[in-house]
Amino acid sequence: MKGPCERPGENEDQREEVIAPAGCFAGVPEADKDSEADSDSDLETEGIHGLREPIRDALHLGSCRAYSIVPTIYFLNQGCAPELKLRHRGLGPQGAWALASTLTSNPYIKRLDLQDNGLCAAGAEALAYVLSKNSSICDVDLSENQIGVAGAQALCAALKVNQAVQKIQLAGNSLEEKAAQYLAELLLVHTGLKSLDVSYNQLNDQAGETLGPALAENTGLTELNISWNHLRGPGAIVFARGLEANIFLKVLDISFNGFGDSGASAVGEALKANNVLEELNM
Repeated sequence: MKGPCERPGENEDQREEVIAPAGCFAGVPEADKDSEADSDSDLETEGIHGLREPIRDALHLGSCRAYSIVPTIYFLNQGCAPELKLRHRGLGPQGAWALASTLTSNPYIKRLDLQDNGLCAAGAEALAYVLSKNSSICDVDLSENQIGVAGAQALCAALKVNQAVQKIQLAGNSLEEKAAQYLAELLLVHTGLKSLDVSYNQLNDQAGETLGPALAENTGLTELNISWNHLRGPGAIVFARGLEANIFLKVLDISFNGFGDSGASAVGEALKANNVLEELNM
């Protein structure tokens, strides 16, 4: 039996067929294609941002059939709402890939909240595909999805390509030391990212040594929550030195990390030089 976070059984060909460009009407029955023939010129003019709701719904239903999952009724009733909130729905990796087919071409959604859906790494890869294509989504919550290092790698790669996202929450995702490298690379290039939440993970002292220099060089982040991790010892000190050099961060939460006396002392030294930080939770 497969575990809850093992990759789904579909191959890459199936994914490519399901997540085709919206203009190709992936997953739309033949009758629907014919009925839309007269509107081809309109679609060419408006692009993917001109897709009408019946077409969007047909795309979603076709994707759900391809992945053998129940369609998300809330999504079908979404209309032009700027927020898609699907918490605790048990979407899993398959559900994420089914959503991806229509989210890539949705110009309305600004905030995407998929907290606690068991997305795992494969689901995170589906959302990474979305975020690499969609320039409308600017606020993403993927907390408590156990995306792991592979999921973090996929998301960070997508956010480096398309820098529309300004806020991302990745709390409770089993992010460890290796994930810190991808996060650090993201912080160095994504100057539009304003808020990052990586609390309730397993980022250790080595992760602190990786993230510290990136924090020092970052020129956009204004809010960082890295509480409930394992930043301690040398990692806590290096991270604090990054805070000392940073001139953009305004809100920082490093509580429940075990900074200890040496880490607290390093933070104190950092605050002597940093006159930008407004809120600190230790």
